[in-house]
Amino acid sequence: MRDPKGAHQLREGLLLIVTTEEWTMRKPTKSLGEKIVKDIKRATRKHYSSEEKIRIVLDGLRGEDSIAELCRREGISQGIYYKWSKDFMEAGKKRLAGDTARAANTDEVKELRREAKDLKEVVAEQTLELRLLKKSMYDGGGDCE
Repeated sequence: MRDPKGAHQLREGLLLIVTTEEWTMRKPTKSLGEKIVKDIKRATRKHYSSEEKIRIVLDGLRGEDSIAELCRREGISQGIYYKWSKDFMEAGKKRLAGDTARAANTDEVKELRREAKDLKEVVAEQTLELRLLKKSMYDGGGDCE
């Protein structure tokens, strides 16, 4: 039964009346210990690399074991597996559709920057040599007709 002022609950033959304000104020709160345990679990959670995720998704696609068995063996939830699988399929679809833009990894960026710097130095040296040659030709070092 309900009345406009609060909630009614029947327990062991007794009628318990709790107003809405009391009901919301008495929500169970987590103890400090529970919060600490949750923080520790969050901090020690395993982080999977892209290669590990791909391996797990491909194992699931092979179908040798059930998804539930695969997830138990890898220590992940089925929800995580299906999210990775969806991400994997969407990335493949984009790649096949011709969307080849991707983020370069740090090593590639460093190598490209090093190569650009080396090429700029070569251009600077060639420019300097060309200027010196032109100057020597016009300053009496060569025949200018």
